[in-house]
Parts: sequence; C-alpha cells; structure tokens
Amino acid sequence: MRIRFVEICNFRKLQAVRVDFSEQTTIFVGANNSGKTSAITALRKFLVERKDWSVNDFSLAHWSQLNALAVEWEKQASDGEAASLDHESLLPFLDVWLEVPSEELHHVQQLLPTLDWDGSSLGVRLRFEPKDEEALRNDYLAQRTATKSVMSVPIDDDTDEGSDRFELWPRTMMHFLSRKLRQCFEVKAYILDPSKLKAPNAGLANPQVLSVESEPIDGDPFNRLIRIDEISAQRGLGARAGSRDEASAEQRRHQPSSKLSVQLRSYYERHLDPLLTPEAEDLEALRALHAAQSAFNKRLSEGFAEALKELESLGYPGVTDPKLTISTDLKPIDGLNHPSAIQYEVPTHSDDAQGVHRLPEESNGLGYQNLVSIVFALMSFRDERMKTGKAGKASHEEGQLIEPLHLVLIEEPEAHLHAQVQQVFINQAYAVLRKHDSLDDPSKLRTQLVVSTHSSHIAHEADFSALRYFRRMPAPGTPGAVPTTSVVNLSQSFGNNDESGRFAKRYLKATHCDLFFADAAVLVEGRAERILLPHFVRTHEEFAFLRRCYITWLEIGGSHAHRLRPLLMHLGLNTLIITDLDSQSDGRAATPQREKALSTGNPTLKHWIPNEESFDKLIGMSGNDLLAPEQESYAIRVAYQRPITVDLNAKGEAEALSDTFEVALVLENVNFFKAMEGGGLVAKFRACIEESNDISTLVEKLSEAVRTGRKAEFALDVLCGDGDSIIHVPKYIAEGLHWLTDQLKTSAEEMPLATPGASA
Repeated sequence: MRIRFVEICNFRKLQAVRVDFSEQTTIFVGANNSGKTSAITALRKFLVERKDWSVNDFSLAHWSQLNALAVEWEKQASDGEAASLDHESLLPFLDVWLEVPSEELHHVQQLLPTLDWDGSSLGVRLRFEPKDEEALRNDYLAQRTATKSVMSVPIDDDTDEGSDRFELWPRTMMHFLSRKLRQCFEVKAYILDPSKLKAPNAGLANPQVLSVESEPIDGDPFNRLIRIDEISAQRGLGARAGSRDEASAEQRRHQPSSKLSVQLRSYYERHLDPLLTPEAEDLEALRALHAAQSAFNKRLSEGFAEALKELESLGYPGVTDPKLTISTDLKPIDGLNHPSAIQYEVPTHSDDAQGVHRLPEESNGLGYQNLVSIVFALMSFRDERMKTGKAGKASHEEGQLIEPLHLVLIEEPEAHLHAQVQQVFINQAYAVLRKHDSLDDPSKLRTQLVVSTHSSHIAHEADFSALRYFRRMPAPGTPGAVPTTSVVNLSQSFGNNDESGRFAKRYLKATHCDLFFADAAVLVEGRAERILLPHFVRTHEEFAFLRRCYITWLEIGGSHAHRLRPLLMHLGLNTLIITDLDSQSDGRAATPQREKALSTGNPTLKHWIPNEESFDKLIGMSGNDLLAPEQESYAIRVAYQRPITVDLNAKGEAEALSDTFEVALVLENVNFFKAMEGGGLVAKFRACIEESNDISTLVEKLSEAVRTGRKAEFALDVLCGDGDSIIHVPKYIAEGLHWLTDQLKTSAEEMPLATPGASA
C-alpha cells in the first residue's frame, strides 16, 4: 500500500494542486513563497494535528466570498431561508489517493466505495467544515445582533468618522471565525469515487465534487492504516532545546525535541525501560538498582538521624503525629534526567583512559547536533512503528498491529547542516527508516518519506523523478484573486524525449545549480560569460534590481540550451538565454559580414528562438522576435550579438558585427582594451586594435584571435584588470538584462518578491 498522490484545495495559496508521491522519497523544491511549507502544513493539519487551525489557513481569495455569505445571512435572517455554504469551492480539503494491492485489501475495507470495487485507487477526502452549519449561522447572527445593538447607542464622539472607524467583534465572518473557528469547525472524512477521478487541467488539480447527500464516515479513516511522523523546521537547536522536556508522549512522537538527551529519554521509556514488562535479561539491572536504593536509604537514615532527633526536641513529632523518615525512589530513567546525560568524547593522543575529554551535548556544533537529532528521530519513528523492544510487549491498547504504511514528513532538514552532510543525509534517510528485519521486502509495510527543502545540495543528490517543483503563479485577473501555486512532477517534464531528458538530468547533476529555487534563470554561452556577467550585474547600478532577486546562472552554450526547453517550460521561470551568433559559411566558421549568405551554427537560434538560420535575418531581429512563443505567466528571451556602431581611433563611427561575446566586449570597450596590460588574449586584442585601420579588419583579427585564445583566462584578466574603470556591457546583453529586470518587476507587483530567509 502506498499514497499515489494527494490533492490540496482551498488551503492558503494552494487553491487546487496535485502532488504525486514517489514510492520511496519525494522532494518538494521551489523558490521562496512558492507553497512548499503550505503543502507540508496541510498534510500535518489534515492528517496529524486536526485541531490546530486558524483563519489564515483559508485561501485569501475566498475571504471576501465567505464574508459576503455572512452578509446574505443577515439579510435573510427574517425570511427563514438562508444561503448555504459552498463547501467544495470555499473550504480547505485534502484528497488522499491510495494504491492498495489485493493482498492488503483487508486493511481498507472501510474505505471501499462499493462492494464491486474493481481494484483501482481508493480515495478519501478530509475537509475542514462546520460541525453544524445551522448552529454556525445562528451563533454568527446572534453575535452580530448583539454587536449592532451596542454600536447603535449614540455617543458624543466624532473620532470614528472615516473608513477606519471603530467596530466591535465580529465585524465580518472571518473576524468571527478568528475567535470561534475551533468551536465551530472540524475535519470530516468522506469516501471518494475512483470512477470520477480526473487528471489535472493546465497544471491545476481537478478534484471531484461531492454530492450534497454525501455523509461523512465516523472516526479517523487512516487510524492503524497510516502511521504519520513529522520533523518540523523549527527545531530550536542549542541549550534551550530542552523546553519540550515536559511534553506529552504523543507530542514528542510527532514533534521530537532536537536535544538528543530528551529524545533518548523518550526512546528509553518506550523501548528499553526494565521496569516496563520486565524480562530475564532485566533482572540483573533491577537487582543492582534495588541494592543501590537500599544502601542509599540506609546511608540517608544514618545521616539524617541526628537532624531528626533535634527536630523531635522541638516537640515534633508528638505522640500521635506521624514520624518523618527518609527514603529514595530510584528509577533507571533518572540517569538520563540531567543536562550532561549525553556527552561527546573528544579524540586525544593519550592512551590513558583517565585522560579522555568529554563535553556536554550543547558544546558540539549545531550541524552535528541537528544531524544526530534528525537521524535519531528517524530511528525512533521506525522502532515505534515496528514496536521494537518493550513497546511491543507493553502496549495492550494498540495491540500488535503494525501500520501497513508509514508516512514521514521532514521540513527543511538542511538547517545548520553542512553541504556534504546534506547530501549524505538525503541519501541515507530512507534507508534508516527501513533498517529492520521485517522491512527487507520493499513491497510490504511500505514507507514514504516527504522532504521539503531550499537546498540545492539535497535537490542535486535526489533522483530527478522524486522532485516536485512548486511553481509560483500570478494572481488571475478576477476581483479578490491572489497569487497561487501549481505543482510540477519533474519526472514527467520530458515526456518520451529520452535524449533531452537524459541530458537535462545529467547536466543538473553535474552543475549543482539552484535552478529549482530561483526567481529567474540566465543561460550563458561559455566560461567567460559565466565569470563576467554576474560581475557586471554587481558593479552596474542599472542592474541593481537584479541584485535583489534570486537568479541562477547556468553555463550551457547555444548548442545545448534548447535541450532544457521542456524543463524551463514546466518550471515556468523567466529565462534569458545569452548566446552567440556563431556565423558560418558552408559549415565552417566565418567572419560576420552582411549579404554573404552566412548562417548561424547555433542550434538554439536555428531550432528554438527565433527558429531562424539566416545570419542576415537574425541580425535584423528585435523585440518580440527574440521571445519564445510559448508564454503564459512567464517569458523566455534570447540575446545574441547584433549590429552596433564603433568609433575606431577617432576615425568616425562605423557598423561593427560580431558573433562571439569576447569580440562584442572588445568592440564596445576599444579604449579600455587598448590600454589594458596583460598577456594571452588581452595581449592579442591589444595588438589587433593597434594593427587595424578599419572596423572590418579589426573584427576579422579579433575573431581569429578568439578561436585560438583561452577565454576563461581572458575573463579572469578582465575581472582583475578593470580597476576603477567601469567596463561597458555589450549592448545585446544589457538589453537582455533590462528585459529580465522588467519581467521580475512585473512579477514583484503581482506577488511579494521573496527575500533572503523568507519562509516558503
């Protein structure tokens, strides 16, 4: 048994999304404020903490409709009839679809939609709805009536004039629910019909509509069916992490403390305590504990004897008063109830056992504390599920049933973890959850791990098919609409195009890029552009806005950029492709010139944007010609060399054509490179400028030098050699960066722009 997918609707910015679950590990990736945390929170609130709700969990787009419904209730109060609440369109719900093999059918009998079920997926809807809609309406109307009665009393005060006037609670339905939500609402479960299951439409979930006659089922439909554990992002590392010491066992199970001593005590209580259903191997420890307690009691009696006699001399205890005695009640757990229960041994060169140095738990680095804490929590989850040790013998209430499915949620495990540790963790986390003799068969007693992350290191190590990309969508053009989210299953990004899919997966594995967390992507031609373009953005004020955004720079080249087309379209990222014209004649490199029947050798320009091969046509294109045709809430633009005018040695301006970044950079900074010192390409370019009498000769010499020069070395020389001089950005690149700035500014107006450290 496993979860195939879930559909989350009307919850925060997740208005209608389907999230496919991998068989083992599923990774949520996406830029800040894209909805990853909302998805994890929805799973928690529907499946674990069903009473921990607030009005902010309702989609903001529906607040006005809920408030309008309450206004209708007030208008219709005297008529006896009232408009009903649209549960499907306005209330948060989670659909869980399970894949259940025939041999596990006995686990899900209560979830079968009909007696002639054909073995397809089983679905359950968990909806947050009024306990009693009529009672909700009556309560709201009563509160509003009382408020209006009080507010109708005339007062001699004009301070409430204007739109910001004082009003008592409740002003609106959502204001009413801010106090009454938990009293009036609860999560109810409904059986779904697999025959009505529909595929997503344009990236948005298309959940089935329940009929008004649908009746909720009693109790928790997943009780003893799915075990759910969670490690949240807010782990409170360090010395204060022990604030959860007094938490209940159930709270510790779902939200384990990050302090290892607390986790060890919880683990001990469940699985190791010799006082819990003692066994033969516990006798030695229990006898030793009894002997220690007896010896300690004897010593206490002797030690307090004189003090107690002195107390008796003061008249207490009297003849009929109970006498004082001193006794201890030692328990094994007491050995772990102190701040230094967990220590770290510091390696030394000494062979003397007395010379070993140990430090308390909080003295270790936060990275190791966090790693140890998370891994131990996973071990605890596994052992509690499998009822390892005493837990399997003592829990008569739960019986011996092991849940056929274990769902573990981990939110942002990368907090305080070093990059290498992040990679090791994501590779080993699932294995930890399965390290048990009864879990060797992956088809039985299934485990599914869901991780949300901002870490490119974790995304890099995860299998591509496990990634679920949360894509930010702008608000539709309807009144009250807000930005939303769609979820992309990246394993489906390339369809049957095996070559492009294989290239993209291997490329992303090789580059360690942060493509899945960016606001925009810039694809560049080669090493020189990758080195210099971010420098241009940092040093030119005209690109200051881009410095506020998360931009990923990918060095991929025009010969391969088009292979990322399916991925970029699925991600919906604003993307700028900065590439080279690469002029050719009969398949060989040629100096760029007009009307020479030249063509481009760049596959991106030939087969994608602008889908043109002629050199003469390409240099004449501008505006929308440079945009990809498939645009919805994002845009993809190409930037390549086009004609500019250059004044060489004060001989007057003339047209200059280039087909590589390096030549274009020199042509727009002739005086800079004429005076620049250095060897390699810098020296060659300086010589080209000195030896050329006209632009065409200069372009020819520069092009020849570039073909045999070391471009990365040249870029580093420019990076170190510009000094106080501001080098001019090639015009085609500047135009592209300005376009990207405009795109991101438009996005910022449609939705709040993510800032470093913002929650997702």
